Amino acid sequence: MMAAHKGSWTAKSRPLKGPLEVPFPAEKDWPEDNDADYVFKDPCQELESLPQPYRMIDKLVNLVFDQTWEAIEEREALREAERNRVQPTVYPPVAEIQLNKTPNCMAISQDYLFIGGAKGFSIYNLYNAKRIFVWEKFKVDVTSIWAMDLGNEMLIAPVDELGIVRLFYLYKDCLFLIKAINEAEDSSKQTTCIKMELAQGGDFAAFLIQGGGDVWLDVYKLPKDSWLKEVEHYQLAQNSKKKVGQLQLSMLGRITPDNLETDMNVCFKADIKLSFPVHIMKIKPPKPLTGTPFKSPLEAFAKIEDCHGLGSGQNHFIKDSQWEQQSDIFHTFYRKFLDTEGEEEQPLSLATFHFFLPSPIFAVPMEARSSFASGVACVLGVHWTGSHNFFLYSLNRTLKDKTDHEGVWPCAAPITVSQLSCSSSYLVLACEDGVLSLWDLAVGFCFGVVALPEGSVCESVYFLKYFLVHEGQNVYPKTPVKSQMSCVVLCTDASLYLVSAKGTQGPTVRVLVERPEKHLDEAICAVAPVRALPGMVLIFTRNGSISLMNVAKPEIVCAFAPPRPPHVTGPWKPTFLVSLQLPFFLLQGDCSDVTKSKSVEEAGDTRNSVFYFNFEAYPLLENLSKTSVTPPEDLSETLAFPEALPLERRCELLLRKSFQMLEKKQKQIQEHEHWSRLRRYSLLLQRDNRK
Repeated sequence: MMAAHKGSWTAKSRPLKGPLEVPFPAEKDWPEDNDADYVFKDPCQELESLPQPYRMIDKLVNLVFDQTWEAIEEREALREAERNRVQPTVYPPVAEIQLNKTPNCMAISQDYLFIGGAKGFSIYNLYNAKRIFVWEKFKVDVTSIWAMDLGNEMLIAPVDELGIVRLFYLYKDCLFLIKAINEAEDSSKQTTCIKMELAQGGDFAAFLIQGGGDVWLDVYKLPKDSWLKEVEHYQLAQNSKKKVGQLQLSMLGRITPDNLETDMNVCFKADIKLSFPVHIMKIKPPKPLTGTPFKSPLEAFAKIEDCHGLGSGQNHFIKDSQWEQQSDIFHTFYRKFLDTEGEEEQPLSLATFHFFLPSPIFAVPMEARSSFASGVACVLGVHWTGSHNFFLYSLNRTLKDKTDHEGVWPCAAPITVSQLSCSSSYLVLACEDGVLSLWDLAVGFCFGVVALPEGSVCESVYFLKYFLVHEGQNVYPKTPVKSQMSCVVLCTDASLYLVSAKGTQGPTVRVLVERPEKHLDEAICAVAPVRALPGMVLIFTRNGSISLMNVAKPEIVCAFAPPRPPHVTGPWKPTFLVSLQLPFFLLQGDCSDVTKSKSVEEAGDTRNSVFYFNFEAYPLLENLSKTSVTPPEDLSETLAFPEALPLERRCELLLRKSFQMLEKKQKQIQEHEHWSRLRRYSLLLQRDNRK
């Protein structure tokens, strides 16, 4: 502007000659800035110059944005993996049993389904899904129920919320109440049943009872033969009275034999009292080791009544001064690792127990062997929480006998899980350090000891019926096998392993499902073997999905889903039952149904269902269940698995093979002799021709 103003002033003072010249800009005309004070700054550092609290707000917004972006990327990667994953075929249930109330527990025996719920239990027919009996006379709900098949009759044992266990006897269409095991008239003296176990065949029962700050194990002998005689006598008396009444009515013309109708519903009989179970044993937890008042070893051994358990961690005789000295040494060395603020109250020790059939591994007295028939339990195995020892108690005793264990199996670490197979032939003892001990009870030796991978602790064990793989298909051997076992081990970190053992070979461990690292909703919460399908197990995950896995490959074969998916808000705890003989399983459905009408909502009723899944009804499993359960007749002999056959069968096959070889040799000798005769005859003919 100054230059233009100056030029215009020149034009007025002088006449213009030629075009106007624009001067070139010079450095002296630039604005004066202090270049020394200018510094190039990082764009990220510009935000640091913001005053508080805007600087903190900006950091929080960026943090939320970064976390949101990471969640979006993870979700997108999961969706991409789901799109690329081969989804298994999902099958719906084939039938639905509608219930009036929400079930808490289920049990199966013969053709009946027992469902425990509010104030009692119900009995349903599995074939037509019809309810045939309801017992709702309890004060509280039933939390667990047991059902044992005794042949033509059944033993039912429901346990309610107060911990009271009752025994019912079902014979044909009559239900009898035997006894309430731990019901007390005085509520202040009421005890609670924590756990129960019924022996195979229903000859014995054991109940873990808690009360008054103590825990003990009550063992009963069940007089099932007496029960059968008593109910048969009652049935004969009732039938004779019924026939007399029908005859009188028919004579009056009110009823004829053609219009007689049989009522298939179960009826309760309260006018007959069955024999009570006989209490034979009361087992208490092992006492902690304390000091002894004996002054010398000779005095201690002189007062010992027996030598049971010597060398197994029991019957120690140590002075109080020695215990105090060892305690002081321990606290001195490990003082920094001990919590000295305060000791928490130790919880009560609980027991896990099993009934064992006669076996060479158990020392049963000679006079007691005759009393135990084949298939009748003879020994009770018990281990307590935090104990290293597995105790064995003989069942051939009375309540007056002294309760002492006949044997002790010590382990290097406390036993956490023990599991007995359905056939009572195999036993697994799992310790808290991840070590498994496998026992063959039928033969009487230990398969071996195997350790799970580091960090895996056994939570539960499930036995599989031994199977073979033939032409890519799992099959059961035609003849029973011995010293061949396989089981599935579920660990606390939701990992799944297959443990197998065979004869004198060491046990092996194979990973079926690894522990979930990120997606915890896909963690396994329950496992159930399917005995009708060889090598198959049902897997239940926390997100509510159910899948069938082939442990031989391993791979997911298919999946199952009810018509109304369960609304899972936390870890899913499914209520299900898998049949041991037939190819089906039952699953409790979700009690909430969004499709129910307003009238039902106003009435306050909820729709509860038990869904029936039959493996033979699905195309993918139909042939598998039929061909695998009944293999060809000579399949076990043509499979080149001689170890899968018992010793007697192998000897028979060897003898048959030797006979076949002998017949073959004899045939070869006969053919050779016949050829020699022909040759001699031909030589004679040649000689005659020459002559």
